[in-house]
Amino acid sequence: MNSQEYIEVSIKITPFSEENAEIVTAEICDLPFESFSSEDPFLKCYIQKELYDMHALRVVLSGLDGIGFDVSFTSNLVPAVNWNAIWESQFTPIIVDGECTIKASFHKDLNRTKYNIVIDPKMAFGTGHHQTTYMMCRALLRHKEQVRDKVVMDMGCGTAILAILAAKMKAKHVYGIDIDAVAAISAYDNAKANRVSKVMETYCGDASLLQRNSYDIFLANINRNILMQDIPTYALSLRKGGLLFVSGFYIEDMPMIIGSATNSGLEYVSHDSMDNWCCMEFRKPQ
Repeated sequence: MNSQEYIEVSIKITPFSEENAEIVTAEICDLPFESFSSEDPFLKCYIQKELYDMHALRVVLSGLDGIGFDVSFTSNLVPAVNWNAIWESQFTPIIVDGECTIKASFHKDLNRTKYNIVIDPKMAFGTGHHQTTYMMCRALLRHKEQVRDKVVMDMGCGTAILAILAAKMKAKHVYGIDIDAVAAISAYDNAKANRVSKVMETYCGDASLLQRNSYDIFLANINRNILMQDIPTYALSLRKGGLLFVSGFYIEDMPMIIGSATNSGLEYVSHDSMDNWCCMEFRKPQ
């Protein structure tokens, strides 16, 4: 049983937007928070009681001064609860286009699809329910021939749903990188659980780990600001003819993403959308 006392930190964001919440999340991701949720006007963050350092949080948030919005925070003790039981009650299986099932180990008697991914839910890193993860899975499924026998990078891999799917689609080799060490470990554990660890490697770090001209398929489901910053590096790491799939931003952000990609020598191919979230495909010319 996983019963542990947590601190709930409520960061008030003024003015509030999901984009501003993502910026704050990216800023504090090096602190040992395990879960984040957006509840206008707050970003709520959860951390084990003994790991909470109010001073460290205050110092990190001070780096947001002058960014265009204000932040303040309060913290409260959350009584010990069985987090595993909560996840089990909240995590329902996902089926993408009738071809890929994403489920937890406690889900039994489900109809099998062509690709079946088992993710043991963690507090922080996602179970595939978000629209952006769904669209990225759908993008991979639409490019089976391009994925098979190719080298794939899953940047900001989290639980590694996308990386595992690519491996199950017979990619030659798959890499996953996440800035959070716990996420990288979770990705590795999930790769083993899904029996794809022989073709998959996970690392803790950022875009500085990328190797030039190394990947045929590049996946980045992160957020607009990080994408805008790192797309030039993604482009350099793609082989000629390689494909870049990006998500984690809204439809209205498309012109900015297209501008960054085309300035980096990539060609726009297509886009997908769900509930105002967007997923885009680019190609590196031969």
